[in-house]
Amino acid sequence: MDKGVKRMKRLLIKNIRYLVTCDAEDHMFENTHIYIEDGEIKYIGDTPPEAEETIDASHMIVYPGLINTHHHLFQYFTRNLPQVQNMELFDWLTTLYGIWQHIGEEAIRYSSLMGMGELMKNGCTTCFDHHYLFPKKTGSQLIDMQFESAKNLGIRMHASRGSMSLSKKDGGLPPDTVVQDTDTILKDSERLVKAYHDGSRFSKRQVVLAPCAPFNVTEELMIESAKLARKLGVRLHTHLAETIDEQKYTLERFGMRPLEYMDKLGWLGEDVWYAHGIHFNDEELKVLAKNGTGVAHCPISNMKLSSGIARIPEMLEMDIPVGLAVDGSASNDGSSMLEEIRIAYLLHRLQSSNKAPTGYDILKIATKGGARILGRNDIGELAVGKAADLFMIDSQRFDLVGTYYDPKSLLATIGVKGGVDCTIIGGEVVVKDGKLVTIDEEKTAHHSRNIIDRLLKSV
Repeated sequence: MDKGVKRMKRLLIKNIRYLVTCDAEDHMFENTHIYIEDGEIKYIGDTPPEAEETIDASHMIVYPGLINTHHHLFQYFTRNLPQVQNMELFDWLTTLYGIWQHIGEEAIRYSSLMGMGELMKNGCTTCFDHHYLFPKKTGSQLIDMQFESAKNLGIRMHASRGSMSLSKKDGGLPPDTVVQDTDTILKDSERLVKAYHDGSRFSKRQVVLAPCAPFNVTEELMIESAKLARKLGVRLHTHLAETIDEQKYTLERFGMRPLEYMDKLGWLGEDVWYAHGIHFNDEELKVLAKNGTGVAHCPISNMKLSSGIARIPEMLEMDIPVGLAVDGSASNDGSSMLEEIRIAYLLHRLQSSNKAPTGYDILKIATKGGARILGRNDIGELAVGKAADLFMIDSQRFDLVGTYYDPKSLLATIGVKGGVDCTIIGGEVVVKDGKLVTIDEEKTAHHSRNIIDRLLKSV
């Protein structure tokens, strides 16, 4: 082979017990094979080509990689704090701002490794993170560090250049120590898009512009961020309709409900998705459907903060784009999309009975739904021409005996405890036998514990 010619990498996953594709026809195959070249699925069937590397999946159930559509990785080091466990969003935020203002660059690096590592160990292959915290004492390379952590792990990452510009003295929630001015935010947003955003097929890094929420961002920043995102060809994201307190805030400050306020600022369209979307009324759901504006559903966080239950059955019926998300580590206390799938299924069964999404519907929200939210058609399903992003569960696990009669719904109805057996991203094995293979788990966890101790002692 001539020097400079890239050698094609071929991977064969053979003898798959059940393959749940989440494709357009909802295919499920038994005793089949997947052949992969350079991270792309080239063949699914009975007579695959040979490959340099082979994985025997005789007892495995294989699923498309899960796609997390809303997270706050920086919160990973402030989980399970007793002082905030019984608070709702506004009090919860104002209490934690006092801790978060002390977060430094090292904490951002390691919380990203820990949070995304936990996602991968639970079958997630693409992570969107909404980072909006830029304490004045930290450097300006926080998103850069997140992309570096994602590269080290091997996960696909959509990172946001989030922001807060409205401090408490000006009528917002956060203290002055964690807000920035509009010019600084916009300048860094453009820098990050030009440095990192890759809109090509099978991209592993993309940038989103994401002012935090109506109660900590100025009108000017929302308007200018939307203009800049559309100029640069990237997507837009923010929190919206999460709580009744937020609704009261926009009514008192702007004289309109949150979605009407977003419409005024130019924040509707297929390039926009909101986190939570709990408190939309009937007319607002029609507006979302008409404009193709999406919602990242965060059931566990919504439950913990007593925020409410999003109207997911109606959104799905109206073809509103919906993805699944774990939300911030400190409002979930975990980063497992597997847990999110089961909780979402049970929550809506309780709320909506036979009108609730099925277990398989929830899986599709967590895969194809997430891909749609992020504006991608190359991930979210297992089919020829799609990215080789997947995870495997051993059907012979002790706790899964007698449960695999409906593999499509298993993750929601039964649930999987203890993580997945294998995760593959772009044809590369990143989790094997339940452990990360791209970083040293023990060293990373040990260093992270030291950072947490220093952070909490500094407060």
